[in-house]
Amino acid sequence: MTGISWKDFIEVGKKVYEKTGKYLLCMDGDGNDLFYMMLQAEGESQFKDGKPKFVDNAKLKEIMQVLKDMIDNNVLYLANNWSDYTDQVIQGDMVAGVMNGNWIIPTIEKVTDNSGKWEITSLPTLEGGEGYASNGGSSLYITSNCKQTDLAKKFLAYTFGGGSYTDKGVSETYDNALKNGGVITTYTPAGKSEVYNEGVEYFNNQPIYAKIVEMGANVKTIEQSDFHYDARKKLATALINITQNGADIDSEIKTAEDDLKFTMGL
Repeated sequence: MTGISWKDFIEVGKKVYEKTGKYLLCMDGDGNDLFYMMLQAEGESQFKDGKPKFVDNAKLKEIMQVLKDMIDNNVLYLANNWSDYTDQVIQGDMVAGVMNGNWIIPTIEKVTDNSGKWEITSLPTLEGGEGYASNGGSSLYITSNCKQTDLAKKFLAYTFGGGSYTDKGVSETYDNALKNGGVITTYTPAGKSEVYNEGVEYFNNQPIYAKIVEMGANVKTIEQSDFHYDARKKLATALINITQNGADIDSEIKTAEDDLKFTMGL
């Protein structure tokens, strides 16, 4: 499954469904994480110069077609909502795979009987080759009402930034955050630590955390927008209209772009 094209992925998915009655992949039809990640893996954004880029976006149209093909061929299960996606699909027995940020791992691990049966790899791409994307995450901030700003800055510099990973404060913070809180960093040097390189039993003893950090370093930079989630919802609606109502792809993409422009006041 590593480094293949979406076309090849669909062929594998057809066989999985034929032999098992299970879908190879699932996505939340309301939130539409997968669409965004597939697009990012191609180095393409939903925006250009602060404006929606749906209509004049060949990659976006290709991905919409791939999603339609996966749904039509029982390769992709389109969940009704987030609860359906996590509780019934991922933790149930409807699908064989998930593509999302590493924060989905605890949800997968709740099904203890599946320990040792999972592994991770990169995304397929349209032309074939390993694809990488980032979906979600978190940041640390010093708020405006902080009474000791300089001390707060020194604390963050000592624990999460500033120094080399070999510095005791930095390395201990990242290692302990992973061991005790399941917090995975995108700080590339952390992936070389013994803690990050330990095999994870649930994932067939793969050192998944070192792998995730390595993958994160390969994610392409694309234009982002405060209207990111609005864009995803518009495209989710377009996909549902295309796959469930037989609507035309080009017209739905245009409608989605027009709706987003209206939301953005353009």
